[in-house]
Amino acid sequence: MIGNLNSPWQLNGKVALVTGGGRGIGAAICEVLAFAGAFVVVVNRTAEVGEQVAQSIRSMGGQAIAIAADIGVRSEVDRVVLQAVQKYGRLDIVVHNAAVCPWEMIENVSDEQIEHTLTVNLQAAFWLTKAALPHWRVAGKGRLLFTSSVTGPRVAMPGSAHYAASKAGLNGFIRTAAMELAKDKVTVNGVEPGYIAKVGGSLLSDPEKAARIKQYIPLGDLGKPEDIANAMLFLASESARYITGQTIVVDGGSTLPESPFFLEE
Repeated sequence: MIGNLNSPWQLNGKVALVTGGGRGIGAAICEVLAFAGAFVVVVNRTAEVGEQVAQSIRSMGGQAIAIAADIGVRSEVDRVVLQAVQKYGRLDIVVHNAAVCPWEMIENVSDEQIEHTLTVNLQAAFWLTKAALPHWRVAGKGRLLFTSSVTGPRVAMPGSAHYAASKAGLNGFIRTAAMELAKDKVTVNGVEPGYIAKVGGSLLSDPEKAARIKQYIPLGDLGKPEDIANAMLFLASESARYITGQTIVVDGGSTLPESPFFLEE
């Protein structure tokens, strides 16, 4: 059940560290990577939440541990990478999924909100890369993956300027890091989610809002966390060995129409 030697996307024996792995997209990434055979390190700020994901994976025959950490603190990032290597003896895949988005209009957003958003969403990307790179150099290869967003790189939403700036910056980081780390055989890629229905999110708790949004998605439905996780699995696998510096948009086509007019029958 766990791992499939015949699958081109198998990760048997690989070690994957996933930040923000306790719920939503992060939890789905942890589960999908584990089902492909990876040993998963679930990093989450709340210990109990991360442990629930790790326990769920173990109950189905997978390998996973949970580590509580605040990815917005440099020393915490260094610690989780070290603990992952100490536990499994290697680190093959790092997925930076953790993110914050305190919705606020530009005129009202505080300096603290801006700093916190940029630190967790963007600056932590630098820290994770710095911490993991020595281990990838020893191994001779690695995978560095990010959960970006269509918000910022492709579209805009009022109240999300600080979040959009962090994700647009993350895409710039992906491209530059891909060039710098290519000599170390480390690929750097990301996934840009669109409207994803997550447990505890407004899209599941507000059916009327979800129905309105679906009207503007060409495929006519909201995404699931597994849709993002499956894209991450592909990028983490050997099937994506020749892909670097790229992002995959997973949005059901929501960013395609120039205007809602073109979705009208």
